[in-house]
Amino acid sequence: MSKYLVLFIIISFFKTEAQTSVLMLADSLYVNGYYSKAIEQYKIYENPSQVYEKIAKSYMAIGNYNEALLNYRASIKANPNNALLKYEYAKLLSKTNNYQTASLEFEELISLDSLNPNYHFEYGTLLEKQNDSSALEAYITAFQLDRLHQKAIYKVAKYKLQKREFNEVEKLVDIGLKSNEFNLELMSLKAQNYFWKQDYHEAIIWFNKLVELRESSQFIHEKLSICYAKTYRLPQAIEQGLLALKYEPNNTKNLFNQGRLYEKNKDYKKAEVYYVKALEIEDVPLDKQYMQLGRVLNYQKNYAEAIQVLNKARQENSKNDTAAFYLLQSQNAYYEDFDTKINLYEIFIKEFPDSILNAVAAAQLSVLKQEKFMKTD
Repeated sequence: MSKYLVLFIIISFFKTEAQTSVLMLADSLYVNGYYSKAIEQYKIYENPSQVYEKIAKSYMAIGNYNEALLNYRASIKANPNNALLKYEYAKLLSKTNNYQTASLEFEELISLDSLNPNYHFEYGTLLEKQNDSSALEAYITAFQLDRLHQKAIYKVAKYKLQKREFNEVEKLVDIGLKSNEFNLELMSLKAQNYFWKQDYHEAIIWFNKLVELRESSQFIHEKLSICYAKTYRLPQAIEQGLLALKYEPNNTKNLFNQGRLYEKNKDYKKAEVYYVKALEIEDVPLDKQYMQLGRVLNYQKNYAEAIQVLNKARQENSKNDTAAFYLLQSQNAYYEDFDTKINLYEIFIKEFPDSILNAVAAAQLSVLKQEKFMKTD
């Protein structure tokens, strides 16, 4: 063997060893989260076709999706038969809203392997992003191919819940929970399914399971508050309403609901507090809200204040006959002069001839006239 050949072998050996060291260092940097440094090492590796995918994943990890796409394309060009590469590339195209190209990639993958449930599921997410109703078909296909596919089960069950197909939701969710009893998304769907079925007792059980698993949220506490109110457990309903308000203290809908709960619980002072706070925030027609506050003030026999509030309700909506009737009741309790009260009743009856409250007002007017007659006599 010539000395030149020996020298060539030695140089080649050390060069190979050096490149192996480069790759090992780059892989170690990637595994430990030093993605930018890993990219630097991968780029000096002499066989780039072997590391395009690794560079792509490194760029993915630091959020540089454009560079990741470029390197996925280069890797696919070097490895045209690698379906996994194409799958990751298609998912990234979908993530970056390259819908048309992503669709083509997924359609090609499905044509190559129509029995792969994940191809159908990811294609479904792409279609859903584009508000394409055929996304459901893709999710159903994914579920049919893999009946343990948790994500596909959730997507199909969620659609069924939107359509209020309660029995189908229950079947699907139970299948999913059988293989993963702590799937929080499926547990939430089960709770919501009971809620919309108006099976509030079961809904409470499942919403509370989510709370026990530290999944507390404004949505959960709002629904629990309603469930407890529907099952006549006002203290618990009030407690859950307060928890919901912690997430969004100025949510006027929840403030009014809280006021209503306190009103039902005959805690009129607290009901007044929440109604007033909501009214201070709200900037839409407030006749119903003022009406509720006026009713609470009447319960407390604050008739003068109730009259002011109910007059505001009438200013917001002059056609609200219930607000007008509540105002009439406040005036009847507040004023002592029979003629004044009789005149107010006659005005109401004339203003709201078709109101279901007209007959009640007429009966009360008749009583007033009799009382006036007896007093005068």
